[in-house]
Amino acid sequence: MGNCADKCGNDVDEGDHPINFGGGNVQLVTTKEGWDEKLSEASRLGKIVVANFSATWCGPCRIIAQLYSELSEKYPSLMFLAVDVDELTFFMGYPSHSYFLFSQRW
Repeated sequence: MGNCADKCGNDVDEGDHPINFGGGNVQLVTTKEGWDEKLSEASRLGKIVVANFSATWCGPCRIIAQLYSELSEKYPSLMFLAVDVDELTFFMGYPSHSYFLFSQRW
């Protein structure tokens, strides 16, 4: 793993800190079927989906994970999803990591 800077500008070895993309009210999606189920659930409940496409090795993704978790607790009326693109390769075509998708209708 490489080094990156945390929000305070300190060097951080990415391998030293475990990351939890599913913290707070974030729902971790690990299968294509799970993705489809969450979108159906959001549609049925009239919720806007906020999806974070990231990877554990991605420095910016690691930095944003805590804020994303906090936002999920602050805005419970939204459905926050997290997808590790290395685990769920269905989404490998997205242009970059730490890619966010907001949608109300699918």
